[in-house]
Amino acid sequence: MPLTCAALAAATPPPWWAWTFFFVFIALMLALDLGLIRRGSHTVPLREALAWCGVWIGLALAFNALLWLWRGAEPAQQFLASYLVELCMSVDNLFIFILLFAWFKVAPAWQHRVLFWGVVGAVLMRGAFILAGVSLLHRFHWIIYLFGAFLIFTGAKMARPKKSGDEIHPEKNPVVRLFRRFFPVATGFDGAHFFTREDGLRMATPLFLVLLVVETTDLVFALDSLPAVLAITMDAFIALTSNIFAVLGLRSLYFALSGVMPLFRFLKPGLALILVFIGAKMLAASWLEISTTLSLAIIGTVLITAVLASLLVRPPAKAD
Repeated sequence: MPLTCAALAAATPPPWWAWTFFFVFIALMLALDLGLIRRGSHTVPLREALAWCGVWIGLALAFNALLWLWRGAEPAQQFLASYLVELCMSVDNLFIFILLFAWFKVAPAWQHRVLFWGVVGAVLMRGAFILAGVSLLHRFHWIIYLFGAFLIFTGAKMARPKKSGDEIHPEKNPVVRLFRRFFPVATGFDGAHFFTREDGLRMATPLFLVLLVVETTDLVFALDSLPAVLAITMDAFIALTSNIFAVLGLRSLYFALSGVMPLFRFLKPGLALILVFIGAKMLAASWLEISTTLSLAIIGTVLITAVLASLLVRPPAKAD
């Protein structure tokens, strides 16, 4: 993988028309998937969610094939590895959204509106962080070792068994607390509206607080995923496009998997192992070069093993 100084210098930016075509295409798909056709709030049925999951995964694989034809096998493999890692990190993050919606008692018909803006915010944050990260690594190559150490720390923390005090506490979110200090919040929901009026006073609804928590959570997720994707590729175009494809399918993935998420209990340990592997590879990049093909094979094997173990290994019986 391209972690050496020579590889950094060799990562040439794609032409302007490639960026333009990609963002125009993504904008059109966003309009189709996230609002212009389906105005208003509704509960997303399982069939619709699965269909859109298939659309986004199919588009990502089609883009991967085009990348292979256009730029060769190495960039295409980097895209696929980055996409798989980011997709799995996104799936792990869906647990947070499930807990968040349950804590605020958000009706299923309103969840899709919150996730709409959450996805848009996540796309903008990932774009800014990845472009800034690539720029920093081109100037300060030693940051790679900080990223590697951070990934190992994140993986070890993720593998730690959950404690009773690890539950989500949205009321302690600093952004929410700051917002409450300067802006009044209504006592109840007003449908899918983020703002309402009570006694002539304009107030935010609890749904807007949910959006604030989602956006700040996305900020943390973006910071976590930045070292992971830059460990796989230093090509800003590949890093950004793979992240955006993974994030854009997040909303449909939530509605498709929200009911069966607890079944994938080995996915988090598998992702932790992948992050530790990627971090160790970054730290050893100056002495040991691991090819993208081998890294992709390791990532794929760990993910498949984690999913199969989740489906085949029964959880231990609870004591009466």
